[in-house]
Amino acid sequence: MKDSKQKILIIIPAFNEEANIGSVISNVRKHVSEADIIVVNDGSGDGTARIAEAGGVTVLHHPYNMGIGATMQTGYKYALLNGYNVAVQVDGDGQHPADQIQYIIKPILEDKADIVVGSRFLGKGDYKPSIARGAGMAVFSRVVSFIIKEKVTDTTSGFRAAGRDCITFFSNHYPDDYPEVEALVLLHKKGFSILEVPVKMFERAGGRSSITPVRSVYYMIKVLLAIFVDLLKRT
Repeated sequence: MKDSKQKILIIIPAFNEEANIGSVISNVRKHVSEADIIVVNDGSGDGTARIAEAGGVTVLHHPYNMGIGATMQTGYKYALLNGYNVAVQVDGDGQHPADQIQYIIKPILEDKADIVVGSRFLGKGDYKPSIARGAGMAVFSRVVSFIIKEKVTDTTSGFRAAGRDCITFFSNHYPDDYPEVEALVLLHKKGFSILEVPVKMFERAGGRSSITPVRSVYYMIKVLLAIFVDLLKRT
């Protein structure tokens, strides 16, 4: 029987990830055998749901594509309703190595942070983004670091673990589009502690990313505007 103090849920958001989802599930199960796994199928039109179900995990289905924000909020609501103390986001595209999950869970279990973000830029890997994406990441890091008054190197990382209080918060309040950066600002405003740890990450294992150079510019503008609005809100 699992220790209720360490009840861990791995949330895998997935949209058209049939090329990757099977290996992501098997790797998580291999390296974090004590955790439960759910896949949130965000209206995929391919074999993502079928492969995930064949992998023996719980699969939650959106009737149509709702975006990563809504997908992760579905996962957090499931975690809250089922009494999990830790919820870990592991993307369905194979970029987040399952053997690195232990590093982002550990500070949560030790009560050292409310949310832990796995950073590609703290010296543990050799991840090199494109020039356009790297520029956007640098802008976000500087803006968020200024706002929360501590250095954050990888604000766009979706490889993160949330403790029980963050799970509760995210179940009710989670940004809709490209939420990773904005979520950190919202957590800071609410007094949650944020910690980064070094992790390795891979490029997408298969399939095609939805973020093109044009969408990267749109993403940066939209997220910066959302952060500005968040800062103006009183609560």
